[in-house]
Amino acid sequence: MGEDKTKEAILRRLKSVEGHVRGIQRMVEEGQYCIDIINQTTAVQAALDRVSALVLERHLQTCVATAIKSDDRAERERVIGELLQVFQGHGSLARNQPAGIEELATETAGQGHKC
Repeated sequence: MGEDKTKEAILRRLKSVEGHVRGIQRMVEEGQYCIDIINQTTAVQAALDRVSALVLERHLQTCVATAIKSDDRAERERVIGELLQVFQGHGSLARNQPAGIEELATETAGQGHKC
């Protein structure tokens, strides 16, 4: 796939995600059923994972391939270091964990959402 087609595919997916997120926002504003909201956020996360895969594929085929073919050792190491940082950063979900059950119960009590 050419770079222009890849870019178009990425932008198309991002626009779709944007619309989907707006829909989730409306669901929250309307107090929709929590599990329905979670299902929709999971779908958005999967769509963003596909965007990341497309961007990574393009990066590997262009920037990384060029750096690896280069005679510049520092550039090769820099690009490899960037990739390692990306994958190490995605390895830990601990920083994105939700609040504890007790905390959530206190925060949501009487807020009128459907559970």
